[in-house]
Amino acid sequence: AVDKDWLELPGAVDGSNYVVNTYYDGSNRNYTHLYDTSTYTSLWTAYHLNSSHMGTYSRPSSWSFSPGISQSLQVDLTDRSYNGNYSRGHLIPNASRNGSTTMQEQTYYVTNSVPQVHNGFNNGIWSTLEGDIRQVAIDNNEEIYVVTGVAFSKIGENKTIKYTTAKDDTKQVPVPNYFYKLVLRVKTSGSTVTDAYAVGFWFENKVYSGTTYTSNIKSVNEIEQLTGFDFFVNLPDSVEEKAEGYTSWVDLKGF
Repeated sequence: AVDKDWLELPGAVDGSNYVVNTYYDGSNRNYTHLYDTSTYTSLWTAYHLNSSHMGTYSRPSSWSFSPGISQSLQVDLTDRSYNGNYSRGHLIPNASRNGSTTMQEQTYYVTNSVPQVHNGFNNGIWSTLEGDIRQVAIDNNEEIYVVTGVAFSKIGENKTIKYTTAKDDTKQVPVPNYFYKLVLRVKTSGSTVTDAYAVGFWFENKVYSGTTYTSNIKSVNEIEQLTGFDFFVNLPDSVEEKAEGYTSWVDLKGF
């Protein structure tokens, strides 16, 4: 998954059940994801974000299968969602790509969906965070970099995993116990990154009573330790080391 010019991409990982796809609108890249065919789950989805990606196109009326993966390795969520109080949780949100019909439709690939508690999470604290991340790109008129992912267990943890099914499919789909989101801003001199600031957010897949997410903040270093992934590997080493230790959302917005 490593392309040296794409700052949002995590480091490469090995696994015969892993598929890495990047989707495009013509020559413009949309997002990249790491899909685990054994769990029907995108473990992370990485994308760049600027104001040109956001617009006012209406949501598509249905979802579709990803053309880059065999349909037998995907869950049929094209017309209806999962059973239970789970929404088709976008990893890259519709509202972060509704300035292009092609890019928006690609966020409605079923491989961009995971079972996410809807009331009190997907439609609350999570939605608020996604909107505020978009606002950072708008307010600063710049490109920022986002990674959204899920985990079934923390590294070293033996966590019980629940399963659900889609209403139109019999495949057993594991429900992520955790969701996370990472945000990166950079400063450059020409094409060289000279400084960077990154923060992460970590959530349980559960009902939250409010929409304030600041207590869920973690450094990127901490989330790397929880997930085993290596994020933002295309930053210069000295910049990456410093950027991944920060934990202030206020400072990221003011960077």
